[in-house]
Formats: sequence, C-alpha cells, structure tokens
Amino acid sequence: MNHVPPGGVDDVHRAPAASPDARRSRIESVGVRLPEQRVSTRELMQRCRRGARVDLESLTGIRERRVCREGEDSLSLAVDAAWDCLSGSRHGPADLDVLISCSITKYVGGLSLRVEPALSLSIKEALGASHCLNFDVTNACAGMLTGVSILDAMVRSGRIRCGMVVSGEYITHIGENAVRSVRSIASRQLASLTVGDSGAAVIVDRSDQPDEGIRACEMVTLAEHSELCIGKPFRDGPGGVMHTRAKKLHEKAIAHATPMIRRALERAGWDIEDVDFVIPHQTSVRAIRSGRKRCTAELGGWARETVENLESFGNTASTTHFVALHRLLGEGRIRPADRVLLICFASGIVVGAVAFTVGGLGGAHARSH
Repeated sequence: MNHVPPGGVDDVHRAPAASPDARRSRIESVGVRLPEQRVSTRELMQRCRRGARVDLESLTGIRERRVCREGEDSLSLAVDAAWDCLSGSRHGPADLDVLISCSITKYVGGLSLRVEPALSLSIKEALGASHCLNFDVTNACAGMLTGVSILDAMVRSGRIRCGMVVSGEYITHIGENAVRSVRSIASRQLASLTVGDSGAAVIVDRSDQPDEGIRACEMVTLAEHSELCIGKPFRDGPGGVMHTRAKKLHEKAIAHATPMIRRALERAGWDIEDVDFVIPHQTSVRAIRSGRKRCTAELGGWARETVENLESFGNTASTTHFVALHRLLGEGRIRPADRVLLICFASGIVVGAVAFTVGGLGGAHARSH
C-alpha cells in the first residue's frame, strides 16, 4: 500500500538535527477541485421514489452540491486539487518528501473501487514526485485532518521538510442510491442526500516564523459508537450506501467536542475568544448551530466567526474543512494574523481539532489565485 525510497524512510530525513521544540509546521498552500456540474436539493428530492416529504434544504441549509460528470472520479479530483495546491506554493513536486492520500472513496474509472495500488501512488506519479514516500490513510471524514496531524509530527520531529495531504471524494453516488428508499426525516439514508463531490490538497512544511503555523492537533476515536454510521456496497447496483443514525451521532460527537476543543486551545496557548474562525465539519446548518450553542455555553465564549459553507457544496466528506478554508482565502476574508480552529466530527466516531495561525498562507493564495 505504500512506496518507500530505495534507501528507506531515511531518504526523506533531510532536516538538520535540532530540538523538536525549535521546529514548527505550517499549512503553506491549499488547493481545491470542484466538479462543474451542480445538482440542487430540490432536484435530488424530486427523484425520491417513495414520495419523501422532507424539506431537506431548510433542514440542512444545502441548496446544491457539485457532482462528478463522466470521466471524473476520486483519483482525478485528487490529482487536480494537488496541482491547484502546487500552483499556489513555493514548492514543486520534487520538494515533496511525503504524499498522503486520505480519500474515503477510492473510485477510478467511474465507480470501480480500487484498493491496490494505493491512490497515493497514482497521485504522486501524476505529479512527477516519484522520489517521495507515499501511503493512504482512511479515517472517514477526519481523513485530511489526520493526514495533517501526521505531517505536523513528521515536520516537528525533523523527519521531513515538506509534505502533501490530498483527497478526492466521489461520494454523491450514495445519494443517487438513497433516493430509492428515503421516505421521511427518520430514514437512515437521509444524510446520504447531503453529500457533494470535491477534491482538496494541502502542503505542510517547516516554518521558522514564530507568528504562523500549526499550534495543536488533537484527535480521539470513540469506537463504541462506530455503529452509528455504516457504509457498505449497494446491493442493486454500483456505488455504496450509508446508513446513519444522524441525531444520535451528532449528540455523541458534540458531547466530546468541548473537552477536545479545550485540549487543543490549551496546547495552542489560546482562549476560545482568541480564535478568529472556527471551521467545523459541514454536515448541516442546524447541526453546526446547535453544536456552537452548546460549546459556547460550556466554554463560556466563542470565536469571532463560525464558517458555514454548505449552501453551494453540501457535505464534501474528508475535504470539507479545506474547501471552506480555500473559499475564505479566495474571498480575501482571512489575514495572516488570524487564528483558525478546524473541528472534525467523523464516523467512527472521530472527534478532533487542528489549531493554526494563517501566516503567509493568505498572501500566497491571493497572489496565485
């Protein structure tokens, strides 16, 4: 599932010896690939074969989502996002020491699921980064933040100088399959109608600037609740299905959110009011707002702004945080001194937080895009 350079992992051990405390990683560039095709929530609900009486747009805040056309898949979205990321970076493919693919979906050539060879191998070959270490990590919708956490540790330890985390999610097939059975708000496939396709990539490298970089990566898995969201192959055709006990999943995730946020803030040396942007996993507007309300009460305050990025994109699975961050950067709403907290809630259940100061990311993105 991975490729190790001829000399072993030490071939990417390029950073000079130093105390881990003297090193800090940063998010240096963000890239995104969104399919051009759009499908509205109204159109999707009209396809429901059992006359579903659900106002999904009001319930979730999702007006439309992007959907792959023929010729687009998990791999193509990932490769395009990786190139977009490199276009805004001071690094080229030859500078990448590690490439981690974090897609939940692994579709190549339509809805053909590929397990081996790893998608990370095909992505690095497409980029011409043949020398770098590559491997796949799958951790549901927490996948990309898991990859960032791994690269953060590798940079701080001196194992590498620069790496990429990338994901391509061709996931809307679960919605196409769900329309056959969704009848009411109680349907366990209702959450499948909220997803959208996308690709995203980030470069994490070493920073010597004290006023930028990743300050904390915290994550926990609550495996006793793993049955609350289950994905499996669709029996009557290609693609998959997802069965979710959405209300219960939200309750359990939010119950563990505040302790996770506290740990991330303590490690970062911040108070919650010091945070400029919170980017939570984009599930639904109601879920985001109820979670914010509970966390605000338990923390005694909240950040300057909570990002809601659902209206035009839906829930883009493992890419959701970086699709939202890319949009903030593109709109010029984010400044070098801004502090950002990414919060993930994923099947498993996985709850996590990544805290970072923007630094040079904002200026570099504006110049390249």
